[in-house]
Amino acid sequence: MAQMRAALYDRYGPPEVLYEGSLPRPAAGPGQVLVRVHATSVNGGELYGRAGRVKAVTGLVGGRGFPKRLGIDLAGEVAALGADVTGLTVGQPVWGVSRAMNTAAEYAAIDANRLAPLPPELTYAQAAALAGVGTTAVTALRDEARLRPGERLLVRGGAGGVGSIVVQLARAEGAHVTALAGASTLDLVRELGAHECVDYRTAAPPDLGRFDVVVDTVGTDLRAWRRLLAPGGRMVAVSFDLDRAASSLGYLAASAVHGPRRVRFFSGNPRRADLDRLAALVARGAVRPVVDRIFPLSQIAAAHRALEDGGVRGKIVVEIQPVRP
Repeated sequence: MAQMRAALYDRYGPPEVLYEGSLPRPAAGPGQVLVRVHATSVNGGELYGRAGRVKAVTGLVGGRGFPKRLGIDLAGEVAALGADVTGLTVGQPVWGVSRAMNTAAEYAAIDANRLAPLPPELTYAQAAALAGVGTTAVTALRDEARLRPGERLLVRGGAGGVGSIVVQLARAEGAHVTALAGASTLDLVRELGAHECVDYRTAAPPDLGRFDVVVDTVGTDLRAWRRLLAPGGRMVAVSFDLDRAASSLGYLAASAVHGPRRVRFFSGNPRRADLDRLAALVARGAVRPVVDRIFPLSQIAAAHRALEDGGVRGKIVVEIQPVRP
């Protein structure tokens, strides 16, 4: 059986538990596409999974045993089509998001409805950096927050993967954007279109004013940030505090039912229509991916360490040089 290189780990722990190993190359099942992966990215949830902080989730997604795998977004080429797959051809550049941790590898079998043709404006690295966070940002603003032109928006984590796209989308939609970020990344969020850029280390929530929408990519102390909402305001949390998971989730549930200022939490589940919607925004120049650094697959541990160390501007990308089939 043909083998492929993949990012793996045999135990929970720090980034150093990660290594480049070998696995059997998968086949495309019914309704699936086998993708020759060119690039993937490192996502915050993977750091928690690798560290063993969300064992129940990683067990469901990656199975109970080891070794475990990484990667949810990808850009590459169609290597083979499973039964009943139409609309794509072998050799076609594609991008997408997997529902399994399996894209940090030379090949990945992905449900066809989670892939779309690669936008011609993007490189493979740029597409991998944008697929997951971009569809999350679009859903957060348009579907969850229902942002309207002229509204005041606060973005926590404005320089991160999701936050950097939220800033751009909100500015393009005509909102007034205030972004919280680290001092070393304030220039980036200003360049991306934020009207006001504030160092999160010195920001006192009561001094920031009132907002119609808050998009929170950090997830800590949700109550303090919810208090900044104007009547009828909406807060969308794309992360929550794992150290206080029970209380955070309980608060999110209660706030969705009671009171005029509601907090919504959602986990992205993008399909082809979401990728196509994002591609249209890229084509008209409303959104551009932000790539901090690119690591080869052999340096997967260094890629995770870079994200954990903080100060990342946009996304960390892992580049994979695929073998020929």
